[in-house]
Amino acid sequence: MKKTTLYSTHLELNAKMTPFGGYEMPVQYIGVTKEHLSVRNNLGVFDVSHMGEFLVSGAKAFDLLQYICSNDILKITIGKAQYNYFPNEAGGIVDDLIVYRLKEAEYLLVVNASNIEKDWNWVEKHNLNFGATLENKSEETALLAIQGPKAIEAMQKLTNVSLINLPYYAHTSATFAGCENTLIATTGYTGSGGIEIYFPANKAPEIWRAIMEAGSGFNIVPAGLAARDTLRLEMGYCLYGNEINDHTSPLAAGLGWVTKLETGTFNSKMLKLQKQQGISKRLVGFVLNTKGIPRSGYEIVNRSGELIGNVTSGTHSPILSQGIGLGYVAENYSKLDTEIAIRIREKNCFARVVKLPFIKK
Repeated sequence: MKKTTLYSTHLELNAKMTPFGGYEMPVQYIGVTKEHLSVRNNLGVFDVSHMGEFLVSGAKAFDLLQYICSNDILKITIGKAQYNYFPNEAGGIVDDLIVYRLKEAEYLLVVNASNIEKDWNWVEKHNLNFGATLENKSEETALLAIQGPKAIEAMQKLTNVSLINLPYYAHTSATFAGCENTLIATTGYTGSGGIEIYFPANKAPEIWRAIMEAGSGFNIVPAGLAARDTLRLEMGYCLYGNEINDHTSPLAAGLGWVTKLETGTFNSKMLKLQKQQGISKRLVGFVLNTKGIPRSGYEIVNRSGELIGNVTSGTHSPILSQGIGLGYVAENYSKLDTEIAIRIREKNCFARVVKLPFIKK
C-alpha cells in the first residue's frame, strides 16, 4: 500500500487511516461532522496527493484530448480548467477528470487515484495515433485542497498572487509558502470555495505546516476523505465507482452538459445513439422524509413496494440534518417532488426527489 509524503503528519494528528485508491489515506481526524462543518463555515485542508496527474504537451496535445475527452477542449483558454470525462466504446465512462491548460500546447490532466493505471493506459493507447508527449507526474506531485469560505483570505499571506481575483475554475503558477512554481487553482470537490495546490511531493510537510499556521486564526482543521465525501454529496457531485463507472451512461448520470458530441470524440456515435433512443433510468437526488441514512446499494421502490432503482451514495447531511442520497431510478420516477422510498433494513422509508445541489453554495 502506497503512502503520501504526509503519512507521518497524519499519524501525528491521530488520523484514522484507511486504504483508498491504493494509498493509506486519512479518513477522519476530529470527527466527520466537525470537519464537514468547519469546511462549510470556515476552512479545512485535505491531503489528496493520491490523485493522478498527467502532462500532455506538444503539437498534437490538443488533437489527442479533443478526441478522447467528452467536453470541448477548444474552450479551455490558458489559465483555465474544465471538467471532463473519458467515454469508452460502450458509451460508459472510463473516468472523470479535470483538464488544466497550462500553456499554448501543454495540459494537465488530474484523474482519480483508483484509475491512474487504467487512465494512463487509455491515454497511451489513443496517443499512438497522435504522438503527443505524455508524462505521468502522479508519483512526484502532491495535491492539497484548502477549502471553505475563509480559505482565500487565510491563504493570501502565503503568496503574492491575488487569490480573490482568480476566477472560478482558473489557475496560475506562483510561489506559495516559499515553494516556487506551485500551481494554484480555484477548483475543488466541496462546493465551499477555496483553492487546490499542486507542487513537488517532497515539499508537502513544510507546506502543510505553513497552511496550518496561516489558517490558525481562521479555525482551520485537517479534514479527511469521509468529510470530503459528505461535502461532495451535499453538492450532488458524482463519485467514480458510485454514480459513474465503465457501464453507466453519462447522459443518465446528468453529464450531458459536458458531453459535446460535435467535437469529434471517438465515441460520439454511441453517445448520439443514447441521446436518440433516450434513457431508461436517471440519476436523481432525494431527501428522506423520516429518520434514516440511505447507503450505497440500498433498493429504491415506489409506493407499492416495486423495485425502481438503487442508491449509489447516501449520508446524513450535517447541514440539512436529514438523510440525503443519490441514486438511479426508472425515468418515470425522476421528476422533481416524485415520492419514492428507500428500503432500509427491510423498512420502506419514504423520500422525495429534489433538485440538486441539496444545499446552495
